[in-house]
Amino acid sequence: MTRIDFYFNAPDKLAVAARLAQKAYATRARLLIFSRDAQVMGALDRKLWEIPATGFLPHCRASDPNAPETPVLLTSDPEALPHHDVLLNLDDERHANFSRFERVLEVVSRDDEDDRARARARFKFYKDRGYEIKSNDLAKEAGA
Repeated sequence: MTRIDFYFNAPDKLAVAARLAQKAYATRARLLIFSRDAQVMGALDRKLWEIPATGFLPHCRASDPNAPETPVLLTSDPEALPHHDVLLNLDDERHANFSRFERVLEVVSRDDEDDRARARARFKFYKDRGYEIKSNDLAKEAGA
């Protein structure tokens, strides 16, 4: 069954997404990052070229010819399922095919109440269906 991780209280969702992408790459997991919002995907694509400052995080669009060899993929197409390892959902709604993945990551804003409300709905959906959910409070981690 799919394991789901929520990362709450993100001061910057894209920075957290980039950090999660780095972690996935470090563990050799294949990661698919999804959002139907083209602006979000463009901003994240640019951020992934900047982070880490002294390294390289190989990534491309799922439609790119290099996608089969690239560990981090970005897509706005909910039907693009090049693998079933880890899904990082940056969309407002749950991914229609989330259950095909071994693991789903959800990032929730600290300051955007609309984003928080949508995340609560996704959390409830997963929980009501019996999925294992791990909650990660980024505010507590920052203070630790």
